[in-house]
Amino acid sequence: MPRPQAAAAAAAAPHRARGEVESTYAWLRLVAALVISSIGGVGMWSVAVVLPAVQAEFGIARSAASLPYTVTMLGFGFGGILMGKLSDRFGIVVPVVIGAVTLAAGFAAAGSATSLWQFAAAQGLLIGLLGSSSSFAPLVADTSLWFTRRRGIAVAIVASGNYVAGAIWPPVIQHFVETAGWRQAYMGVGLFCLVTMLPLAFAMRRRPPALEVTPGAARTARWSERPLGYSPATLQWILFAAGIACCVAMSMPQVHIVAYCGDLGYGAARGAEMLSVMLAAGVVSRLASGWISDRIGGLRTLLLGSTLQGFALLLFLPFDGLVSLYLISGLFGLVQGGIVPSYAIIVREYFTPKEAGARVGTVLLATLLGMALGGWLSGAIFDLTGSYKAAFANGVAWSVINVSIAAWLLRRAARRVAA
Repeated sequence: MPRPQAAAAAAAAPHRARGEVESTYAWLRLVAALVISSIGGVGMWSVAVVLPAVQAEFGIARSAASLPYTVTMLGFGFGGILMGKLSDRFGIVVPVVIGAVTLAAGFAAAGSATSLWQFAAAQGLLIGLLGSSSSFAPLVADTSLWFTRRRGIAVAIVASGNYVAGAIWPPVIQHFVETAGWRQAYMGVGLFCLVTMLPLAFAMRRRPPALEVTPGAARTARWSERPLGYSPATLQWILFAAGIACCVAMSMPQVHIVAYCGDLGYGAARGAEMLSVMLAAGVVSRLASGWISDRIGGLRTLLLGSTLQGFALLLFLPFDGLVSLYLISGLFGLVQGGIVPSYAIIVREYFTPKEAGARVGTVLLATLLGMALGGWLSGAIFDLTGSYKAAFANGVAWSVINVSIAAWLLRRAARRVAA
């Protein structure tokens, strides 16, 4: 190689290392995204920890004290779309900076609230809609733009951030609630979010590079106007319906396992342990499913996870012994954790990268709505029948719906390849 060409190649090498797909920089960026997600996800869990203290201070009923959690989750879901659109237009730094500032403001406002409505407004608008929402859907979408061959595992890693937050933050907040009070705990959490998330955000200033055109990417480009033979809007709605269906099913054990154990006479503490086992297994599931999706694609991963989730739900019907419930809870966590990240992979496979943030945010909103609907629906079925058996059967039925949608889309994908 002539010297000028060699010099040019040497000069270009550091740039590739810093900013190309699958580069060292991409992996370092992934680590930063995981840390941001684990910090910003505090907004999803803090309100549940301080619920008893808030209820006691404001002198309200448990149902009223649960309202801030509901509005936080709704804000988190809809905020994912908003922050995703900002990420599509301006890059990931803008939504993460907004999230860091509003989390600090939100926790300060909630910690200073003198009434339930003030606390709920701070939780829903500042912490949910503008704060924690920036730490999930936009980061998942942005991460997907920096990987091709290992996109599945990369997306799974960053999507595990909210589970990591659920494992780390509750005991930390509970410690400070007991030692300093819930208001001071909230102030401290908000300050911590600000001083840690801002530097990490600015470390992600580089915009995603142009994606390498592989044979799979070329097929996706040909389908971009009619992905899987549908209009983009139609396919988005189909994925939206699938997201609701899978998470209505998923919510049954996640929301009601503690109450179910109490009804069986095992006590709420046993149920809480089963929930912890389920969530811990969910992290393993997300990572394993990411590895799998890199080999078989998002649609097949969705079908596999949804089928196994339905099977795990079926096991709750005949088995209700203490040991069997621990085992089934762990199994359920191992098969369901990868379902939600698979939607992000599907979006990247069948939609233009320029819309990744908004479309991933929309599908993840569907999963949150499914969790909210499923949690309420299972309770309503229990109230109607006096048993959780029918609620588990309802979860299985919703799993069948989701499996049917995934199988239908996979069949259409196979036909498009064959054509």
